[in-house]
Amino acid sequence: MNLNAPAFTSFVHDGVNLCYFDEGDPSGDPVLLIHGFASSALVNWVHPGWLKTLGDAGYRVIAMDNRGHGGSDKPLDAEAYRPWVMAGDLVALLDHLRIPQAHLFGYSMGARISVFAALAHPERIRSLVLGGLGIGMTDGVGDWDPIADALLAPEVEAITHERGKMFRAFADQTKSDKEALAACIRGSRDLVARSDMGRIDAPTLIGVGTKDDIAGSAQELADLMPDARALDIPNRDHMLAVGDRVFKKAVLEFYAELASR
Repeated sequence: MNLNAPAFTSFVHDGVNLCYFDEGDPSGDPVLLIHGFASSALVNWVHPGWLKTLGDAGYRVIAMDNRGHGGSDKPLDAEAYRPWVMAGDLVALLDHLRIPQAHLFGYSMGARISVFAALAHPERIRSLVLGGLGIGMTDGVGDWDPIADALLAPEVEAITHERGKMFRAFADQTKSDKEALAACIRGSRDLVARSDMGRIDAPTLIGVGTKDDIAGSAQELADLMPDARALDIPNRDHMLAVGDRVFKKAVLEFYAELASR
């Protein structure tokens, strides 16, 4: 298995071509990884070492480039990025791979998409790991319109919004389609009602960096759910928490505990 560049393939759902990789042990428990905004399966899961970590632990590791990202198609209509639409892509991938149930692990926007998938198709979800998004899932994470504006700004120097500047730099670094990302950020911000979080009974681990100024409290979100726990990822911000070794260790322990239930 080439951990630097896993083999991607694709399938079509709802007229959108979606790229994914399927690595690790084919007989292992499947873990479906859902990356964050302006990222990709490679940037979010391969480069920070998650494919190696989970693959070495015996899991079947699957990750998709969300629509608008990586090698997948990039619609320019914000409505194409509603979280329940993107959650439908995940379930369609499980159908395509004939996987009846999987562990879902989403980071940031991917955590939101995972929750929408768990609400619509609870029977397909073995567990949830939600990274980089705490109570912001229900209460919002601030005004993201300036981020869409920053993505579309002709001159980087003209961007004054700090978070917008950060995401524009990230989008440039990942060579992303900035017009598609602007549509995505405008369409993908639907909140989840607190009462709906309480309906999700899949075992859940919520990991947020202690320096993350976007996610909101992991513990507050966990408190809304019947079988959830919070993890503080020490001294990590929103961008750096994803690959943290404390996070990796906690996820592996969480999965090992589920296997013994």
